[in-house]
Order: sequence, then structure tokens, then C-alpha cells
Amino acid sequence: MRWALAPPSATHWTTRTLAPVVGVSAKTVHRVWCAHGLKPHQTRLFNLSRDPQFVAKLTDVVGLYLNPPDKALVFCSNENSQTQALDRTQPGLPLKKGRGATMTHDDKRHGTTTLFAALNVLTGKLIDICQSQYRPHEWLRFLKLLDQQTPRTKPLHLILDNYVTHKRPTVWRWLVRHPWYHVPFIPPAVWLNLIERWFRDLTTRRLRRGVFHHVRNVIAAIEQYIAHHNTRPHMFTWVAKAEEILVKVGRARTTLHETASV
Repeated sequence: MRWALAPPSATHWTTRTLAPVVGVSAKTVHRVWCAHGLKPHQTRLFNLSRDPQFVAKLTDVVGLYLNPPDKALVFCSNENSQTQALDRTQPGLPLKKGRGATMTHDDKRHGTTTLFAALNVLTGKLIDICQSQYRPHEWLRFLKLLDQQTPRTKPLHLILDNYVTHKRPTVWRWLVRHPWYHVPFIPPAVWLNLIERWFRDLTTRRLRRGVFHHVRNVIAAIEQYIAHHNTRPHMFTWVAKAEEILVKVGRARTTLHETASV
């Protein structure tokens, strides 16, 4: 199939817009796409880190997942910021035979909360607190809560991203006073932090379809979900080795370089 005109980005094509350009029917375009597994309406995101210490950080974090130190605790921690208490402008209709539940496309916003959480990699349990803002003060409050609920007799490895709040002088002074805390920072690649996988479950299973009339309602929903999770915690098992990830990263860099040079 040859192009009669220079095509725009594939994400803008539909069968009806492409058909007149190539001089065939929309059904023919659809059959060709299906036959070759083409899905121009979909886009996959990627993020190649430019951190010069990417390999060292990746190896450190993946090593904690696959081979954690003996008699040590490993936690993944981050914040789920700006979680909105969304209300609907009109009541929706409940689920019934032959029809799914409905809700209005527009909403009313009643404020936000930030969830601070730490996921125990071994047990799958969470330690959490919801706070109104995300500043060093709130982060320190969460660290103190984590310290209260974990034994001081074991080293604790706390996997974090490079957000500036995690590196404030007040935070570092607290960590110096708690030398059993070890903080490996992940490179700019959120997929390395296992707690992001749990945040996705929270959003899809509890928050996305929720109707909340006040911030305290969304906080109550989050705490209820976490309490239920902790009764029967689900562990996320990391299986990819650092060497396998680095091979894929190298292949992606090569592909991008070849594409840019065309």
C-alpha cells in the first residue's frame, strides 16, 4: 500500500481518514491493519534514563528485590500526590441486566489529599498516612511513623525516587540520627519502584469509580482499602534481572539512535 500523500502521525489516522488517501475502502484499511497487527490508535510510553549512575542504581535496587540482605527489611516508598475527592454533578445509574453502571463525565472537586506509603517487599503489607501537603515536614512525619512500626534491630533499606523532598537537609539530618536506615535512590524510572504497581491497583479498584463528597471521604476509602489489603497482603514479585533490563535498554537506545539518524 503506497501513500498518495505524506502521512501524518499514525495516532491521528482512522480507517475513514486513511481510506481516501490511499484510494481503498475503510474496510480494506481495517483488514490490512488487522492482518499486520497494526494499532495506530495506540501509543506506548517509554522513558530512557539519562542518569550517569543509571547502571549502578539499577543494579543496587534490583539486587534488593532479587537477593535482599539477610535479616534486613526492604521497603519501597513513595507518595500518591494530589488524590482528588471527586463528586459527580448528577447521580449515576446502578448496574443492571444488559447495562453497565453510569456516571456523568463531568465532576465537582472537593479538595485533594496526598498518600504517603511504604510497601514491605517481603510481606506485601503497607504502612501509610494521608496528609494535606507534600513537604519535608510531612515526609518526616511519615518517616517517624515508619520508624515506630518497624524494629530498630534490623537494617532497613528504603527505596525512594529522586524527588527533592526526599533530600532536604532536615531529612538527611534525621537519617544520620537513624543509621540503620539505608536509602538507595532509583534512577529516573518509576517502573523500578514496586509501590507504583500498588498505587495503580488502588486507583483502578477503589478511586477511579468512586464518588466522594469531601476529602475525608476519599481518605476513609483509602484507609479502608489498605486495611483490607493488609489482612491478606498481596506480594509483587520482581523477576527481571539487572542484566536483562540493561540489554533491553541498550536495544532501545540503539533503535532510537538509528531512527533519529534516518
